[in-house]
Amino acid sequence: MGRATPYLLILPSFLMAAFIILWPLYQIGTISVHDVNRFGMLRDFSGLANFQALFNDPDFVAALWRTLAWTAGVVIGTLVVSVPIALILNDDFHGRSLARVIVMLPWAVSLAMMAIVWRWALNGESGLLNSGLKGLGVMNTNIEWLAQASTAFPMQILIGILVSIPFTVTIFLGGLSSVPDDLYDAASVEGASHWQQFRYITLPLLRPFINIAFVMNTINVFNSFPIIWVTTQGGPANSTDILVTYLYKLAFRIGRLGEASAVSIIMFILLLVFTIIYVRLAMREEKTS
Repeated sequence: MGRATPYLLILPSFLMAAFIILWPLYQIGTISVHDVNRFGMLRDFSGLANFQALFNDPDFVAALWRTLAWTAGVVIGTLVVSVPIALILNDDFHGRSLARVIVMLPWAVSLAMMAIVWRWALNGESGLLNSGLKGLGVMNTNIEWLAQASTAFPMQILIGILVSIPFTVTIFLGGLSSVPDDLYDAASVEGASHWQQFRYITLPLLRPFINIAFVMNTINVFNSFPIIWVTTQGGPANSTDILVTYLYKLAFRIGRLGEASAVSIIMFILLLVFTIIYVRLAMREEKTS
């Protein structure tokens, strides 16, 4: 009974989590292999016809590659920017508490509200960005930032980075607070430069927290809906669609629920494979280090 006690204690939570995850997954999987009308009524079994229709759709293929670019751009950009911010906020300086509050404040704001603010700022006629750049003399004419994919998608990636920084910085600050100051004192006595201290002390000890931030941000960004939808709704001409906005259009605008469910299954598989591979690589790296 003693060895089984921990498992019995976590069993209710495990069963609840399994029900919350597996039951919707089963339902979506069932819909994805059936012909479904726009009201969600199952008709004939269609096998993999919905998946085949997706991969024959150039919009789906484009959205798939764009989702990978969106996820990689936002996650990598967030990590690169968040590390120096966390290092600065970890130092003891006058006004550090206020600086931390300012950095964390966007985290308390709804993501949809942030996207609305940025849509207004990127407005081609009266947007704040155009006004600011013209005021600085950088340009003379307005730019329609959200009217073409060449500018809209990079701007959406930039917005994704900015809204992901508070969460990531919080994780890194937690990691930096666990690094003993004695290590830096000893390194300074040995003549190590700031770069050497960062490379050989901070970065190795921060690596587990970087792994956590990488996985969590990848899952969040991959499934992120508000930024793309609020700013462009996947336009113009579906040129900024990612999988989640493509799925929304399939299900609620066109009514192709079978194909939309197939998109959900594909997204789930992609995230599951990524998480398993990355976690295994991280665990192998910890064992060898």
